[in-house]
Amino acid sequence: MVAALPAPETGNQLHYASGLSLQGKKAPSGFAVRVTSAGTKSFVWFHRVNGKPYWETLGRWDANAQGGTLTVRDAIIAADNRAKLVAKGIDTKGNKVDPRPERTRRREDANQPTERNISGLLDNFVTRYLKGGNLRTAGMIEAELERLVKPRIGKVGIYELRRSQVSRMLDEIADEHGPRMADLALAYTRKAFSWYEINGHDDDFKSPIVRGMARLKPSERQRERVLADDEIRDLWAALDTITEPACFPAYVKMMLLTGTRRSEVADMPAAELDGDLWIIPAARYKTKRDHVVPLSAMAREVLGAVTAPKQRKNDYFIFSTTKGAKAFSGFSKAKTALDEAIADIRKKEGRPPIEEFTFHDLRRTARTLMSRARVHPDHAERCLGHVISGVRGVYDRFEFLDEKREAFEALAALLSRILNPQANVADLAAHRAGVQP
Repeated sequence: MVAALPAPETGNQLHYASGLSLQGKKAPSGFAVRVTSAGTKSFVWFHRVNGKPYWETLGRWDANAQGGTLTVRDAIIAADNRAKLVAKGIDTKGNKVDPRPERTRRREDANQPTERNISGLLDNFVTRYLKGGNLRTAGMIEAELERLVKPRIGKVGIYELRRSQVSRMLDEIADEHGPRMADLALAYTRKAFSWYEINGHDDDFKSPIVRGMARLKPSERQRERVLADDEIRDLWAALDTITEPACFPAYVKMMLLTGTRRSEVADMPAAELDGDLWIIPAARYKTKRDHVVPLSAMAREVLGAVTAPKQRKNDYFIFSTTKGAKAFSGFSKAKTALDEAIADIRKKEGRPPIEEFTFHDLRRTARTLMSRARVHPDHAERCLGHVISGVRGVYDRFEFLDEKREAFEALAALLSRILNPQANVADLAAHRAGVQP
């Protein structure tokens, strides 16, 4: 039959033989013989790749005057093998393909979301909303979604996610990391779902998150935790035992010595340091104003212990596990190691476990210690970057610099006395104020 196929006068002609059977082998739909004007005959198989028509050449007929490699039966077997792979969505190189016609694809996928699962939805949220809007906390939120949410519900389809699955996720996070972290994960996930639903990304998606799913009551979320003197000593002692990540001990100490937030310290580049000043630009500060932190001698000593990468000048992050290329971000794992080190110290000394504390509690502790060191309240508030009610709208970033410098030195001096208590020596300022040193 193949030998009898005539050659066209010009070009080439296809002769389809779908369903052709030979010695127990049946040709798949789209199987054909292509004959050129020179009389050369080849076997081809028609199918679709991602909606586009494609004629795949299987090889030349072995009875060609010009030579070839395939018998008719070999060609049928080759076409059948390719048809089975394409039906599974695999091309000749092992890549995924869609064999459906374009019209079928449009009809069947018309109501399907671009984001097939929760991971895709969260990725879209991070790219378009967080990073697209240059949100200051984008990196932190993305990290928590990757760490807490995606491993638990990321593979669930966006239409299959149920309220019970979200609830189980929160229970697991609360058991492993505490209820506050569970509520944080809930807040980030709720924001992503609301953004996806409200902004018209998918008419059929409905967020399964409802009111009342938080693990803490509103009154319980208001923290007043301040570390006591013995807890500060335990913190410092535990930090001195931690070697990995190498930047972590200095990172935690800087939060307490400067009263700054964890992301502000973590993202500190060398370029923000100017002598004894750390100038945090408005672009990455919560109040959207420059914040100047005069570094006490104790803070400068802590910074001096951090090894600077040799291959960079001042184009690097101070606290980094990648030789300054990226800012430190392993908060949770490092905090767990710190908690364990403090627990070991207390256990060996026969003392009860320390009450749970967060990195933000260090900022509150720094502010409390300033009051204890008799720092003027307004100056202490400025040290923390708070906007004082009634001050002028045009803000001078070097305003009250001397007062802030004195306040941070007073904080460092008090911390030094706490870390190195001396018997029978009273803190006179605290004594006059009627407070225990």
